[in-house]
Amino acid sequence: MGRITGEFAIEAMDLENAGNVSSFIKKTLIQEGIAKPIVKRVSIAIYEAEINVVIHSYGGVCKYEIDDEKIFVRFQDTGPGITDIEQALQPGFSTANNQAIYYGFGAGMGLMNIKNASDEFHISSSPKGTTLDITIYSK
Repeated sequence: MGRITGEFAIEAMDLENAGNVSSFIKKTLIQEGIAKPIVKRVSIAIYEAEINVVIHSYGGVCKYEIDDEKIFVRFQDTGPGITDIEQALQPGFSTANNQAIYYGFGAGMGLMNIKNASDEFHISSSPKGTTLDITIYSK
């Protein structure tokens, strides 16, 4: 397969385009012949992370790298950050605004779903923004 890389800009509250990153990467993985259970895990993790950037940040970027061994995805956004990461990992905890909730987002399951779908999960956050690294092994 070689190495496939790319980058997407993600706009804050752009609910119309939310999911485009995960759809593109899912199609890429299918074209590359990645096993369906791996594609499913990657799709869940990336979709949840993408939605979190859309509804909780001021915008950000997604960078991905796919090779013969793994799928690595980094989400970096700008502010306001996550005050308490351990609390944010608890099922049902959400700081989503009313608009996000109106559109069916903000159930408080995103970070937990990402962590559960990932082989490696690293998150750091400050008031300047959040960085989330997701690794899922394809072999």
